[in-house]
Amino acid sequence: MTLLQFADRQIAVPPTLIDWLTARMDRSLAAARALVADLDAAALARLLALKQRPAAKGMIVIAARPAQVDRYLRWSALAPERRDQVLASWPGPNTWLIPCTDAVPHGLRGDHDTLAVRITAHPVAAALCEAFGGPIVSTSANRAGAPPARRIGDLADDLRDALDGWVEGDTGDRALPSVIRDARDGRIIRPG
Repeated sequence: MTLLQFADRQIAVPPTLIDWLTARMDRSLAAARALVADLDAAALARLLALKQRPAAKGMIVIAARPAQVDRYLRWSALAPERRDQVLASWPGPNTWLIPCTDAVPHGLRGDHDTLAVRITAHPVAAALCEAFGGPIVSTSANRAGAPPARRIGDLADDLRDALDGWVEGDTGDRALPSVIRDARDGRIIRPG
Protein backbone atom coordinates (compact mmCIF):
# COMPACT_ATOMS: atom_id res chain seq x y z
CA MET A 1 0.00 0.00 0.00
CA THR A 2 1.36 3.43 -0.96
CA LEU A 3 0.29 6.61 0.83
CA LEU A 4 -0.46 9.53 -1.49
CA GLN A 5 -0.34 12.88 0.30
CA PHE A 6 -2.24 15.95 -0.85
CA ALA A 7 -2.24 19.34 0.85
CA ASP A 8 -5.65 18.60 2.39
CA ARG A 9 -5.66 14.80 2.78
CA GLN A 10 -3.75 11.51 2.69
CA ILE A 11 -5.01 8.58 0.68
CA ALA A 12 -3.76 5.00 0.86
CA VAL A 13 -3.31 3.81 -2.71
CA PRO A 14 -3.97 0.12 -3.42
CA PRO A 15 -1.82 -1.98 -5.76
CA THR A 16 -3.86 -0.61 -8.66
CA LEU A 17 -1.71 2.52 -8.37
CA ILE A 18 -1.53 3.01 -12.12
CA ASP A 19 -5.31 3.11 -12.59
CA TRP A 20 -5.79 5.25 -9.49
CA LEU A 21 -3.22 7.84 -10.53
CA THR A 22 -4.44 7.98 -14.10
CA ALA A 23 -7.96 8.70 -12.93
CA ARG A 24 -7.20 11.27 -10.23
CA MET A 25 -3.82 12.97 -10.57
CA ASP A 26 -2.89 16.22 -12.21
CA ARG A 27 -0.10 15.77 -14.79
CA SER A 28 2.54 17.00 -12.32
CA LEU A 29 3.28 15.84 -8.77
CA ALA A 30 6.13 15.27 -6.35
CA ALA A 31 7.69 12.39 -4.48
CA ALA A 32 9.58 12.76 -1.21
CA ARG A 33 12.96 12.41 -2.91
CA ALA A 34 12.24 13.72 -6.39
CA LEU A 35 10.02 16.28 -8.02
CA VAL A 36 8.47 14.85 -11.15
CA ALA A 37 6.43 16.11 -14.08
CA ASP A 38 5.45 14.68 -17.43
CA LEU A 39 7.04 15.96 -20.63
CA ASP A 40 4.29 18.54 -21.18
CA ALA A 41 5.83 21.99 -21.75
CA ALA A 42 3.66 23.65 -19.09
CA ALA A 43 4.49 21.00 -16.47
CA LEU A 44 8.19 21.28 -17.31
CA ALA A 45 8.11 25.10 -17.06
CA ARG A 46 6.35 24.85 -13.69
CA LEU A 47 8.92 22.36 -12.41
CA LEU A 48 11.84 24.56 -13.52
CA ALA A 49 10.23 27.56 -11.83
CA LEU A 50 9.61 25.63 -8.59
CA LYS A 51 13.23 24.48 -8.56
CA GLN A 52 14.52 27.89 -9.64
CA ARG A 53 16.66 25.88 -12.05
CA PRO A 54 18.01 27.33 -15.30
CA ALA A 55 16.57 25.56 -18.35
CA ALA A 56 20.08 25.50 -19.87
CA LYS A 57 21.10 22.70 -17.48
CA GLY A 58 18.49 20.22 -18.70
CA MET A 59 16.67 17.60 -16.66
CA ILE A 60 16.69 13.83 -16.18
CA VAL A 61 13.92 11.71 -17.66
CA ILE A 62 12.98 8.41 -16.03
CA ALA A 63 10.92 5.64 -17.55
CA ALA A 64 9.69 2.18 -16.62
CA ARG A 65 11.11 0.60 -19.78
CA PRO A 66 13.25 1.66 -22.74
CA ALA A 67 10.34 1.65 -25.20
CA GLN A 68 8.89 4.63 -23.31
CA VAL A 69 11.84 6.85 -24.35
CA ASP A 70 12.64 5.51 -27.82
CA ARG A 71 10.80 8.27 -29.70
CA TYR A 72 12.90 10.95 -27.98
CA LEU A 73 16.28 9.35 -28.71
CA ARG A 74 18.58 8.93 -31.68
CA TRP A 75 19.84 5.45 -30.86
CA SER A 76 21.34 5.28 -34.36
CA ALA A 77 23.88 7.93 -33.30
CA LEU A 78 25.46 5.36 -30.97
CA ALA A 79 27.73 2.51 -31.94
CA PRO A 80 25.88 -0.81 -31.40
CA GLU A 81 28.17 -1.79 -28.50
CA ARG A 82 27.51 1.56 -26.77
CA ARG A 83 23.73 1.05 -27.12
CA ASP A 84 24.09 -2.48 -25.76
CA GLN A 85 26.04 -1.20 -22.73
CA VAL A 86 23.33 1.39 -21.99
CA LEU A 87 20.50 -1.14 -22.27
CA ALA A 88 22.37 -3.74 -20.18
CA SER A 89 22.70 -1.23 -17.30
CA TRP A 90 18.93 -0.81 -16.91
CA PRO A 91 16.80 -0.87 -14.92
CA GLY A 92 18.95 0.64 -12.23
CA PRO A 93 20.71 3.76 -10.94
CA ASN A 94 22.40 4.54 -14.24
CA THR A 95 21.60 7.76 -16.08
CA TRP A 96 22.90 8.08 -19.63
CA LEU A 97 23.25 11.15 -21.84
CA ILE A 98 21.88 9.89 -25.16
CA PRO A 99 21.66 11.86 -28.42
CA CYS A 100 18.09 13.12 -28.72
CA THR A 101 15.73 14.22 -31.45
CA ASP A 102 15.07 17.86 -32.24
CA ALA A 103 11.56 17.41 -30.82
CA VAL A 104 12.92 17.32 -27.25
CA PRO A 105 12.25 20.76 -25.74
CA HIS A 106 15.14 22.98 -24.67
CA GLY A 107 13.99 22.99 -21.04
CA LEU A 108 14.33 19.23 -20.99
CA ARG A 109 17.66 18.75 -22.82
CA GLY A 110 19.14 22.11 -21.83
CA ASP A 111 21.98 23.47 -23.97
CA HIS A 112 22.85 19.92 -25.06
CA ASP A 113 22.17 17.60 -27.98
CA THR A 114 21.54 14.76 -25.55
CA LEU A 115 18.78 13.77 -23.14
CA ALA A 116 19.60 12.40 -19.67
CA VAL A 117 17.68 9.11 -19.39
CA ARG A 118 17.33 6.48 -16.67
CA ILE A 119 15.17 3.37 -16.66
CA THR A 120 14.21 3.18 -13.02
CA ALA A 121 14.26 0.08 -10.87
CA HIS A 122 12.19 1.83 -8.17
CA PRO A 123 8.72 0.22 -8.20
CA VAL A 124 6.76 3.38 -7.33
CA ALA A 125 8.66 5.53 -9.84
CA ALA A 126 8.14 2.87 -12.51
CA ALA A 127 4.41 2.77 -11.64
CA LEU A 128 4.22 6.55 -12.04
CA CYS A 129 5.78 6.24 -15.51
CA GLU A 130 3.27 3.55 -16.41
CA ALA A 131 0.45 5.73 -15.03
CA PHE A 132 1.52 8.62 -17.24
CA GLY A 133 1.95 6.29 -20.17
CA GLY A 134 5.58 7.27 -20.73
CA PRO A 135 8.63 8.93 -19.24
CA ILE A 136 8.49 11.62 -16.60
CA VAL A 137 10.97 14.29 -15.61
CA SER A 138 12.71 13.57 -12.32
CA THR A 139 14.88 15.87 -10.26
CA SER A 140 15.93 16.16 -6.64
CA ALA A 141 13.33 17.60 -4.27
CA ASN A 142 14.94 20.96 -3.55
CA ARG A 143 15.48 24.40 -4.96
CA ALA A 144 18.59 24.68 -7.11
CA GLY A 145 21.70 24.67 -4.91
CA ALA A 146 19.93 23.49 -1.73
CA PRO A 147 20.41 20.01 -0.29
CA PRO A 148 17.86 17.49 -1.59
CA ALA A 149 15.08 16.28 0.70
CA ARG A 150 14.88 12.55 1.39
CA ARG A 151 11.54 12.85 3.23
CA ILE A 152 8.57 15.14 2.69
CA GLY A 153 9.22 16.69 6.10
CA ASP A 154 12.64 17.84 4.87
CA LEU A 155 11.16 19.98 2.08
CA ALA A 156 11.07 23.73 2.56
CA ASP A 157 7.52 24.74 3.55
CA ASP A 158 7.03 27.04 0.56
CA LEU A 159 8.14 24.31 -1.85
CA ARG A 160 5.89 21.69 -0.22
CA ASP A 161 2.95 24.12 -0.32
CA ALA A 162 3.45 24.62 -4.07
CA LEU A 163 3.09 20.91 -4.84
CA ASP A 164 -0.09 19.26 -6.09
CA GLY A 165 0.70 16.19 -3.98
CA TRP A 166 3.36 13.70 -3.06
CA VAL A 167 3.85 9.99 -2.71
CA GLU A 168 5.07 8.67 0.64
CA GLY A 169 7.34 5.69 0.32
CA ASP A 170 10.80 4.25 0.56
CA THR A 171 13.42 6.29 -1.29
CA GLY A 172 15.85 3.39 -1.31
CA ASP A 173 19.16 2.93 0.43
CA ARG A 174 21.38 4.84 -1.98
CA ALA A 175 23.22 7.73 -0.35
CA LEU A 176 24.27 9.21 -3.70
CA PRO A 177 22.30 10.08 -6.82
CA SER A 178 22.63 7.95 -9.94
CA VAL A 179 25.85 8.00 -11.91
CA ILE A 180 25.57 10.02 -15.15
CA ARG A 181 27.56 8.83 -18.18
CA ASP A 182 27.81 9.97 -21.77
CA ALA A 183 26.45 7.12 -23.90
CA ARG A 184 28.67 8.10 -26.83
CA ASP A 185 31.92 7.24 -25.06
CA GLY A 186 31.05 5.94 -21.57
CA ARG A 187 32.70 8.94 -19.88
CA ILE A 188 31.45 9.58 -16.32
CA ILE A 189 29.90 13.06 -16.04
CA ARG A 190 28.70 12.70 -12.42
CA PRO A 191 29.87 9.89 -10.12
CA GLY A 192 27.16 8.04 -8.25
